[in-house]
Amino acid sequence: MKLEFRSLYSLCTVVFIFIIVLSGCAITGRERAADTATSMQAVEEDYQQALVQIDETNAALEALVRPQQDDTKDAFDVYTKNVREMEKLGEELTKHTEKMSTQGNTYLAEWENAYTGSEIRAPSEQRRIEVRELYAKIPNASVGVKGALQSYLTDIKEIQMYLANDLTPQAIDAIRPVTRKTVVDGDNLKTAIRPVLSAFDRIRAVTGAKE
Repeated sequence: MKLEFRSLYSLCTVVFIFIIVLSGCAITGRERAADTATSMQAVEEDYQQALVQIDETNAALEALVRPQQDDTKDAFDVYTKNVREMEKLGEELTKHTEKMSTQGNTYLAEWENAYTGSEIRAPSEQRRIEVRELYAKIPNASVGVKGALQSYLTDIKEIQMYLANDLTPQAIDAIRPVTRKTVVDGDNLKTAIRPVLSAFDRIRAVTGAKE
């Protein structure tokens, strides 16, 4: 699955949108700002849900490979369900991030051309520079997410496919070392996600955006 994440431009775009809302602008501008804010919230919620789903997927995997598992078939079904949920979250995150970027870029382009008078344009540009510098650190928070997510999704899917073809005690014993690595990969993904959520919190604190 191809996962793409917009970094500095997308996140700064969101910040710019909020600033315009607070400053006051045309109805169309406010509508675009609201749409972009909604998209940003969707991305944040995807990350929050991912933290929960990683825990559930890891727990299902550990239960599946636990020695003397009484109902391997049922445990495998539970694990498969969680793998599908995790895949779905990855797809939603990609879609929502792309939507946030597209909406923000469109509005930013309109905003850049909105002011022709030097008295308004000058302070507007100055504020944009200040915000860009403030939020230049934000994309750094998401640097490790893409790779960690891809690694984890690959791990859990390959385990699911392997056991779908051979759900026997021997196969489970053979793959147990891989499952331990996968659980660690899941924990690493959670570690990569937390700074991103902190970045959203900082955006909210500075702009006054509500959850």
